[in-house]
Amino acid sequence: MGRMSADVRYSLHQATLDNGLRVIINPDSSVPVVAVNLWYDVGSRDERPGRTGLAHLFEHLMFEGSAQVAAGEHLAAVQGVGGSANATTWFDRTNYFETVPTGALDLALWLEAERLATLEVTQHNLDTQRDVVLEEKRQRYDNVPYGDVLIHLVELTFPAEHPYGHPTIGSMDDLAAATLADAHRFFATHYVPNNAVLTLVGDVEPADALRRVAASFGQLARGNHVARAETPPLPPLTGVPRREVSAAVPADAVYLTWRLPPRDTVAFDAVELALAVLGDGQTSRLHRRLVRTDTIAEGAGASATGMIGGNSIGFAHARALPQVSADELEAAIVDELDRLRDRGPSADEVDRAKAQYERAWLGELARFDSRADLFSGYATLHGDPDAVNRRLDDVRSLTVDAVAQAASTILDPAQRAVLTYRKVTS
Repeated sequence: MGRMSADVRYSLHQATLDNGLRVIINPDSSVPVVAVNLWYDVGSRDERPGRTGLAHLFEHLMFEGSAQVAAGEHLAAVQGVGGSANATTWFDRTNYFETVPTGALDLALWLEAERLATLEVTQHNLDTQRDVVLEEKRQRYDNVPYGDVLIHLVELTFPAEHPYGHPTIGSMDDLAAATLADAHRFFATHYVPNNAVLTLVGDVEPADALRRVAASFGQLARGNHVARAETPPLPPLTGVPRREVSAAVPADAVYLTWRLPPRDTVAFDAVELALAVLGDGQTSRLHRRLVRTDTIAEGAGASATGMIGGNSIGFAHARALPQVSADELEAAIVDELDRLRDRGPSADEVDRAKAQYERAWLGELARFDSRADLFSGYATLHGDPDAVNRRLDDVRSLTVDAVAQAASTILDPAQRAVLTYRKVTS
């Protein structure tokens, strides 16, 4: 294909403090704000059996106050200067981030360093946030149609003992059993400067910004290095594992899932494009077949979720129109998979998938907060934040034959698992 238009290369300044904190600075004076992004190399894959949910619980506990910041004051202080702040947890990481006017950079850095140094993990805070997580699970997972889909899919795709074999929110029984000592141990193990990457993107001068980071974080003690056991790749699924859920959902639905290669490998990138050909947007094969031609689904799609620990996960899904069963949807998806595997994608389809990827990627880079998150992520998971600058080249370089090969070998319907939702009628 012809070379796509946009080439983006960001200037990166990198340093590592004596305590092991990795610092990445991307100066950009286009807007007088700065994004502060802190990735800790800990996610739900680092939890031990019987104590799942602690990674996500700490996303909440980190806002519960420290020696000089009361509970709730972190967010209030950032919002008080016109900024925003939040945090998220995933299988491979926990991230904390603020976007503030440049003049408030010192405040944002101090707030992050303060809670890293002196977070107050008390029995009261633990009990309070445990209740918050329980309510979050009820609202986001239990009481929303299809809200528990990811829980079922990871359990279908990975063995229970696998690092990815449980959802990020964890087991509520495990959370109920977690002790204050468990929480202290988790924090002391994973929340240390040498297990973190701090990225600044925005209206800063690199040398000055690094001095400010050192002033806030430089006195924090290095933690003990905890070696994570390597997770070997799992083989493809066999036997088509199935799970059926009867629930008060609007319509029958079906989800197919596969074990994919780890993220940002050539094989993962190729199968991600194959899944885009299959199910990304209204020009995709699934939408054209199930929604427009056969009119059996109100929506259909496919995508990949990249993860670093041996395997990623791929999905295809559809939601039925009235009087259509999930079985009919599954048969149509499998038929489209067979067509894709037998004949491969066209050059136009691969070009379109690449263009869709580029558009989404450039959209992420356009915002300071998401750009900073990408730099932190590539530094944490791949040891190379500059890979962000090469990412589009990696995707552009994939051939039609590589995408076809990935579809043929990885997206074999015999290597799928299937989750089916059956609508309960009153």
